[in-house]
Amino acid sequence: MVGAAGDPRGLSMRVLAFEDHVDIEALLISGSVKTADLSFEQRWNSEDALEHIVRVRPDVLLLDHFMPPTTGLDVLDAVLKAVDAGRMARPTTIVAMSSEPSCNDAMLTRGADHGIVKHRVATLDIWP
Repeated sequence: MVGAAGDPRGLSMRVLAFEDHVDIEALLISGSVKTADLSFEQRWNSEDALEHIVRVRPDVLLLDHFMPPTTGLDVLDAVLKAVDAGRMARPTTIVAMSSEPSCNDAMLTRGADHGIVKHRVATLDIWP
């Protein structure tokens, strides 16, 4: 399990999702993930993605591929460049969650930790 050490609200995990169509929190709830233990935020586009990631400091970063104005792959590349440059900490777990498996494979190749079709994201073994 990924934990948010020192979270003042006592929540075990900070989750930030970038997904423009599907309500990811509802998807997690329907998959029996205990969302009461999560600090969850969803962004419905990728505008200012790095700023949101720096602000939230997610333990788990969920990235859809097809998302305006830039793709999840572009967001992943920007995150990894910012981490390499020392401008931000890398999220503990980065999940590629496109509906298109080949897009997940591309993000895995670039450095994501998991790749899964988004409607199965609740089945990952990362949730509390």
